[in-house]
Amino acid sequence: MYYKKYCLLLGLAALVSPVYADILVILPESGTMARASQSIKRGFLSAYTASGSKEKIIFVDSEKNSIDSIFKKKLTAKTRLVVGSLARPEIEKVIELDPKIPVLALNDVNTQSANVWQYSLAKQDDAVALNRLLKKDGVKKLLVLRQTGTESATALFFVALMAEFGSDIEMVNQLPKKLSRKEGALLLGDHQWMEQLGPLPEKNIYATPLSIEQGQFIPLGLSFCDVPALYNGQWADLIEAYKKQPETMAFQRLLAFGGDAWTISQQFLEQTGQVQFSFVGRTGAIELKDRKIYRQPYCYRQQKNSIEILK
Repeated sequence: MYYKKYCLLLGLAALVSPVYADILVILPESGTMARASQSIKRGFLSAYTASGSKEKIIFVDSEKNSIDSIFKKKLTAKTRLVVGSLARPEIEKVIELDPKIPVLALNDVNTQSANVWQYSLAKQDDAVALNRLLKKDGVKKLLVLRQTGTESATALFFVALMAEFGSDIEMVNQLPKKLSRKEGALLLGDHQWMEQLGPLPEKNIYATPLSIEQGQFIPLGLSFCDVPALYNGQWADLIEAYKKQPETMAFQRLLAFGGDAWTISQQFLEQTGQVQFSFVGRTGAIELKDRKIYRQPYCYRQQKNSIEILK
């Protein structure tokens, strides 16, 4: 029943919109970001359906409508919340407009605004989570082996990690056969590259989600921090969305992101006054405090027969 309702809702969302919206969702549904936007939208609608909410939603394509035009023509006195946009320049424009109702931006920018809340899958969050794990494991020096050609994919994460971990990071061309007790090794590359490295140390070896692929071998002892919804089955809405259209892990993360965007939206709709909340989300532990939304990914370690969650 839930699955049929979700499919019907997804189809209707593409064809018709209500006369007014309680929630206005701004996404680039065409253009270069359309593929990512589709997964976010599916995750958002799946979580919305599972929640049983009756709030009316309108989706607007930011590739075909300017932010000025959307806010002028689509917002009404009944609009309670805006979700989006995804592109940073558009979020900057929203901040310039100084909206009077809450806006949940789906990316992060340097500028802050009282009514624009920023939620993202920021590499900074991944770096903070991994640095916390490195400290817990007693790693004092980090050796970094990087796959040639993937620098742009890991650049933001690496810069953020350097800021968190400190100066004792060394780039290497190959890993030593054995790490000292206080050394750790970080692999920055994709899964195929990691497989070609051969035997790895079984302790204090780390990677990013770029190295993890669904159904593929993970070296024993490898630790990484990622979106928790990919590693447990507690989110029925995501399972149904995935059944409708199987995704790679990169797009599964966006499904989870869209689902948490709906859960955060619910908090804004249900609370009045000074909004505060925290919950265990699909993308990590989510908390709103000091007028900011924080996300803490979960960290995992491959054991002999399973993936262990690291508390």
